[in-house]
Amino acid sequence: MALDSLFRAFVDNCEGLRRMARFFAASGISPNFLSLLSLSFAALAGLFFVLSMNNLLLLLAAGIFVCLNALFDCLDGILARETGNASKKGDFLDHVLDRYADVFIMGGIVFGGYVSWAIGIIAIIGVLLSSYMGTQAQAVGLSRVYGGLVGRADRLLLIIAATFLTFVFPHPIPASGLLRFSFLGWTLVLFALLCNATAVQRFFYAWRKM
Repeated sequence: MALDSLFRAFVDNCEGLRRMARFFAASGISPNFLSLLSLSFAALAGLFFVLSMNNLLLLLAAGIFVCLNALFDCLDGILARETGNASKKGDFLDHVLDRYADVFIMGGIVFGGYVSWAIGIIAIIGVLLSSYMGTQAQAVGLSRVYGGLVGRADRLLLIIAATFLTFVFPHPIPASGLLRFSFLGWTLVLFALLCNATAVQRFFYAWRKM
């Protein structure tokens, strides 16, 4: 998705993020520590989503924690490059923790009652499979696949936007009918469709390359 590529380009060229990374490097903080810190913010976001259905302030806090998860997920890679500590082990750890972060955040939205269990499970499966297809392509000798309809940066940006939109307008859309979800709920409906489509898209892309 265009958002994903633009976001990656922004991160790679953002001097402010590089300054933050250099500050952490001077403080002796490792990239792996930032990866773990990013995961802790995802866990807090999930917890606050669970508790937020009838408390808009907790929903706002959940959105802030998702922002912090995204920020430190960017910083760990920048810090690794700035300090020359980029490694396969760090990359492996980052991807594992990202998958747990995805489950914590989206699981919190589901447990918080923003969407039905069935849709939530399909969305989580789609996210995990789309990420798996990207790394499995690399495992069989191809380049890692980031393309497709929805990438991780897209998902985080959409969740952040939907969280703050739900904070402003917490009511179901539409007001009546069988499918009535808030902005957050509809975001997971979108993920259920597009993330699974992305997994299929990445599969066929890799299949053609082999």
